[in-house]
Amino acid sequence: MKLHTNIIAVCCTLFLIAGLTGCKKYLDRAPGADVSPTDAFINFTNFQGFTEELYSAEPEYTSKTWACDWILGDEIIHKTGVTWLNEQFDNGDSWSWTTAEWISWLDGQSYVTDPTTGFGKGLWPNAWYGIHKANLGLANLDKLNGTQEEKDLIKGQLLFFRAWFHFELMTYWGGLPYIDTVLSSSGKLTLPRLSAQAMADKIGKDLRDAADLLPVDWDNTDAGKTTLGKNQLRITKVTALGYLGKDYLYAGSPLWNRSSTGNTAFDAGYCKKAADAFAELLKLVDSKQTWVKLVDFTHYSDLFYSNGGSFIPGYPESIFENPVYSSWFQGCPWGPSSIFVDENIGGGYASPNARFVENYGMANGLPITDPASGYDPANPWVGRDPRFYHDIEIDGDQQIKGSAPADKEKFRYANLSNTGFSRDNTAVGRTGYLLRKLTPMTANSIDNFPNNYMHLSYMRLADVYLMYAEAVLQGYGSATSPGPSYMTPVAAVNKIRERAGAGDVGAAYVADKDKFMGELIRERAVELGFEEEFRYNDLRRWLLSSQTQYREKTAIDFDRDATGKPINIKERVLITRKFDDKNYWLPLKVSDVNLYVSFPQNPGY
Repeated sequence: MKLHTNIIAVCCTLFLIAGLTGCKKYLDRAPGADVSPTDAFINFTNFQGFTEELYSAEPEYTSKTWACDWILGDEIIHKTGVTWLNEQFDNGDSWSWTTAEWISWLDGQSYVTDPTTGFGKGLWPNAWYGIHKANLGLANLDKLNGTQEEKDLIKGQLLFFRAWFHFELMTYWGGLPYIDTVLSSSGKLTLPRLSAQAMADKIGKDLRDAADLLPVDWDNTDAGKTTLGKNQLRITKVTALGYLGKDYLYAGSPLWNRSSTGNTAFDAGYCKKAADAFAELLKLVDSKQTWVKLVDFTHYSDLFYSNGGSFIPGYPESIFENPVYSSWFQGCPWGPSSIFVDENIGGGYASPNARFVENYGMANGLPITDPASGYDPANPWVGRDPRFYHDIEIDGDQQIKGSAPADKEKFRYANLSNTGFSRDNTAVGRTGYLLRKLTPMTANSIDNFPNNYMHLSYMRLADVYLMYAEAVLQGYGSATSPGPSYMTPVAAVNKIRERAGAGDVGAAYVADKDKFMGELIRERAVELGFEEEFRYNDLRRWLLSSQTQYREKTAIDFDRDATGKPINIKERVLITRKFDDKNYWLPLKVSDVNLYVSFPQNPGY
């Protein structure tokens, strides 16, 4: 009982990273500024205080969930016998996003905007609340007595959040009503559900207007100088452009196109719009008008965790991330901040899917399936992409940094063979791999869980380069087309690979559009895997989630010979995700679809 109590105490501890005050509080908020029409909108100080709550409404998906359970795609498999959302999706139960909301960052009992914590913030309730609040601010914008810059900053933020919350809802549930006015509590609900592409059009308009109003860097505005150097998490032109491109890319993707028109191909027109928006953003990066840039690979881990440092993980590559709240599961063996504890427990109960790990190609840039890659199935962990060694813990990897008691010294290096102490076929290590992308080596009981903060971005620059490559490829038809007078798709992908020290896309994959798209799919898996819902949403929008190769979750079984070399290597299917066509969209809550006739349930539910 004492151990259980201590774990709860550690897991619930909140801490403040030095220098983050400006991330949660911009200017002194007037008492009741979010409720009083007299005080809230009268000047910039108060209006910004009103707007601040929208930042706090952003769901912090890693805090809401358990043991990497925000990952809904094919990247991981948990221990056996659990009821976490990833496993419910494996069973074909899409309803669990709400019926088991305690394990789902997609839902919550009601909206939560507490600025001190990420707990309890579900996307569905918070999005509708955020949309209402943004509309309320826009309806009262004429009351603001301020400079044009101040009015633009407020309006730009409100438009962005209205669009962003709608975009997140659209991503999981498809076309919905686009609410752009303050609804009366006594009025009759009649707003129809839009097609996915029609909803994307409305989102795109708000994002375009927001991008035209917002600054590239708040530090360069008169209002932003009040919190100079502490504006990292604020919505900027770069943020709005990033989501403008993503919105149009999603609209042009096969799932959106099929849902709206019945056509399962990419829509080139939307993809060209996406390419234009991404190019506008990337030109700001190239001209160094923004602090956003790719981090060096030596600091790659800084994108995901602090390892005791007093900085927000993600800087300077993050384009959009939620406010900093708490150190989720710091020192807790069940949480994502743990890789290894002892021979019985650890790793957040999550193991990388061996099938997903096959996406990591060779250091020369070729996929392991290419005969010219040099991949040796009998020696599978040699010569791989450098990100493989950063993200995945393999047999023989060091997993204890400091001194260890004599009886624990044997655990210094992982043993993930069939009978190894790091291998538990019902829990962690069950696939022959452990996940280390999101945590430092010292996140274990022997190194005593030193201060570490994990924080993942909703969007970062590497994602933009890869979305740009996809938009140009599908909009203009070639990996070597410069698209909107900017870089080619292959140059954009190679920029990300070169940062990691991996080889460029092979010539045979550049010449063929479909082969290049295959490499782009693989590149997004390698660069963005285990982060937020990139992979889950990518496979859905490409209409690939139903394919067997993406539904199977496997383990790699092997023994060790006398020298410790892996032998008798064999892939074994652990589970095949049940996925019907209806599962491309999540079902809507029954209570919501019963509100009025023109708000119907998603097909198949």
